[in-house]
Amino acid sequence: MKQILELKNINKIYGTDIKTQVLYDINLSFEEGSFNSIIGQSGSGKSTLLNLIGTLDKPTSGEIRINDVAVSAMNQNQLAVLRNNTLGFVFQFHYLLPEFTALENVLMPYEIKHGKITKEIIKKAEDIMDLVGLKQVKNNLATKMSGGQQQRTAIARALINEPKIILADEPTGNLDSDSTETIYQLLRNINETYKTTFIIITHDRKIAEKADRIVEIKDGKINMDIRK
Repeated sequence: MKQILELKNINKIYGTDIKTQVLYDINLSFEEGSFNSIIGQSGSGKSTLLNLIGTLDKPTSGEIRINDVAVSAMNQNQLAVLRNNTLGFVFQFHYLLPEFTALENVLMPYEIKHGKITKEIIKKAEDIMDLVGLKQVKNNLATKMSGGQQQRTAIARALINEPKIILADEPTGNLDSDSTETIYQLLRNINETYKTTFIIITHDRKIAEKADRIVEIKDGKINMDIRK
């Protein structure tokens, strides 16, 4: 299996006068098309790890390679292109733009990348929204949808540019148990349909245990790495 993401000897230290080390010598690699969860208590370093993988922050030392390209060698513009082309993000808070419809929110990353919306891309967005069960509410404003629908809109938005990797930070954190199960099944379907690599950070052990691999971060170190 091809390694799509590699982290080598990653350390992260915050502060200059008073230094706080959050991650210690992290070595991890993820296979293309795999479905992974990262767990850990609050303050364990898992969100910092996700930010580094997503190129939203830089490690103090060590190397991150995405698709066998060293991220550290990239400038801000190249990182922005990488994020928009290769990575999809789903957060606990959906960050939809309230004045736009669900469909317009889904199209946003494509518009940022290409500058114009074609009939073909609208059809593709509608197909993705159909896949995530949003056909009936595609023209609703973001504020006129339930929490589960808003989160599914955020997932559809993450898919529009066909990212190789989707990073999900507590994607079911604000949802009830039924919606949580629906979102989990949806992520699985996307993983199987598109062979998208998933890295999901979650407090929810029930969700974590359904992944093919569970990585536990404790005190900034890898405490456990189980593959099923």
